[in-house]
Amino acid sequence: MDINEQVLKIGADAKAASRELAKLSTRKKNSILEAMADELDAQRIFIQEENAKDLVAGREAGLTNAMLDRLELTDDRIDSMIKGLRDVAVLTDPVGEQISTWNRPNGLEIHKRRVPIGVIGIIFESRPNVTCDAAALCFKTSNAVILRGGKEAIHSNLAIASAMQKGGETKGMPANCIQLIPTIDREAVKVMCQMVGYLDLIIPRGGESLIRAVMQMAHVPVIKHYTGVCHTYIDASANLSMGWKIAENAKCQRPGVCNAMETLLVHRDVAAEFLPKMGEILTEQKVEMRGDAATCALIPSAIAATEEDWSTEYVDLILSIKVVDGVEAAIQHINTYGSGHSDAIISEDEKATVQFLNEVDAATVYVNASTRFTDGAEFGMGAEIGVSTDKLHARGPMGLEELTTYKYVVEGKGQIRE
Repeated sequence: MDINEQVLKIGADAKAASRELAKLSTRKKNSILEAMADELDAQRIFIQEENAKDLVAGREAGLTNAMLDRLELTDDRIDSMIKGLRDVAVLTDPVGEQISTWNRPNGLEIHKRRVPIGVIGIIFESRPNVTCDAAALCFKTSNAVILRGGKEAIHSNLAIASAMQKGGETKGMPANCIQLIPTIDREAVKVMCQMVGYLDLIIPRGGESLIRAVMQMAHVPVIKHYTGVCHTYIDASANLSMGWKIAENAKCQRPGVCNAMETLLVHRDVAAEFLPKMGEILTEQKVEMRGDAATCALIPSAIAATEEDWSTEYVDLILSIKVVDGVEAAIQHINTYGSGHSDAIISEDEKATVQFLNEVDAATVYVNASTRFTDGAEFGMGAEIGVSTDKLHARGPMGLEELTTYKYVVEGKGQIRE
């Protein structure tokens, strides 16, 4: 069977599975999710052995430290996947929810009801935990899922998917609800993107080049975010101690993820006090700083930023820094160079804060908090499927509700249209 036939069969099997999934009760789905969590724990050693193969191959291929960090499955990260499954199991199931109900003068009763999307394809890179997170959320919302991970995590992804399938089957999970495309052949992505009639939605998770490639090939709807160019703005009224702490966390806590800060903006009135110490903190964390002229004058170790730096998602220990004249200049910079992901203001000035929140065009905006919180689990959604910077259907962290659509159910008593 060639790649085209193999992937199309996976699609057909997923379509059939989605119809069986729609019949499962919430209680049944939750028991299956718990069984998946138990099996992940039981297969922990095997999963880490398979992950070690990917890490060895990644180092030989020259992956950056940040990319290797995204790839590694430590005990804590496996614990997090297991917890994510259990968290999703106890979350409210949105399927079947009555969004609204109203009556028409002719006696018709109209219900707007939440239903599964159907079959969702997830195309992702590097982070094998996505296999677990995506499958859990899709399953809870009665969507069949087709997963296609990157070649750098193929052994890890296969091990995780296998454990989830095995665990789910012990509690009666229908066949083919969760499928992982087992080949690293890039042709599989093209076939998947064009499976009209089988796939209802594609969600790409990875670098900008992957997402743009999916968009160009796709014949089915896509929800995406191109980049995570996230900003933190230190206002003139900011508590500087808070600013130093938040900026360090936003950049350094885990630099290889989409909600890490990539640009730091500082009000000119506090730059002389704020930036030298910030430079010391970042230097200690081995962050390369790229700044405008004012920044370089205050942080001698900083190098001159280029125009390209302001719109670059580094996903590494690199940070661009700019001194601005105020909140309006910060907003203008963010709306010009940002990606609409997550942006923060550190400020004690209510007027400046309100202006920032109202005018920054981003999926998530923060006041006096790190951008690192843009995450489904941190928002109380359980494990997330991704962060969307689109504006239609889903925006920001995508939890359970964002993986559903709706239908209208109309009840009558013999009415006909005159």
